[in-house]
Amino acid sequence: MPRYVALFRGINVGKAKRIAMADLRSLLGKLGYTDVKTLLNSGNAVFTARAGSPEKMAARIRGAVADDLGVDAMVIVKSDQDVAAMIAGNAFGKIASDSSRLLVAMCGGDKALAALAPLAGKDWGRERVHVGKHAAYIWCADGILESTALGALMKELAGGGTTRNWATLGKIHALMTGGS
Repeated sequence: MPRYVALFRGINVGKAKRIAMADLRSLLGKLGYTDVKTLLNSGNAVFTARAGSPEKMAARIRGAVADDLGVDAMVIVKSDQDVAAMIAGNAFGKIASDSSRLLVAMCGGDKALAALAPLAGKDWGRERVHVGKHAAYIWCADGILESTALGALMKELAGGGTTRNWATLGKIHALMTGGS
C-alpha cells in the first residue's frame, strides 16, 4: 500500500494550535491509517493508506483534528511518489550550501503552485525561487527571517500551502521509504 505524509501548517508554533504528536498518531490510527510515524513536533505525519485522493485525505484529517483535538489547521497530503518527485525536482542542489535555508513550498493543488510561477522570474538578489512541477523551492541565502522572496511566496500562497526545509523533507522521504 502507498505511503503518504500529512503536512500541517502552523501547528506547535508558539503557544497557539498545540497538538501532541502522540495524539495525532492515535487519531490517524483511528481514521484507519497504519504504520503512522511523526517527525519533529511540527506536524509531519507519515502513514500507510489505500490509494486515494490526497485532497480527500487532507480534508478528512483536517476535520478529524478540528473535531477531536480542537485545532483547525490546514493540511496537505502528499504521496511517497510526490515527495520523491520533490526531491528530484530541486534545482538548487549546487548553490544551496545550508539545508535549513532551502525551503520547499507545497500546495494542495496544481493551480496554487502555478500561481507562484511569476515569482521565479523576479530578481531576488542572492535569493532564488524555482517553481517545479511538484513544489516551489526558495533559496534564502541570507536566512529565512531576512528573506524577501519567502515573504512574497507566502503572501502569494495566502494560506494555501506550507513549507519545509530541505533537511526536513529529506527526513520525511526517508520515513516514507523505510529509512530512519
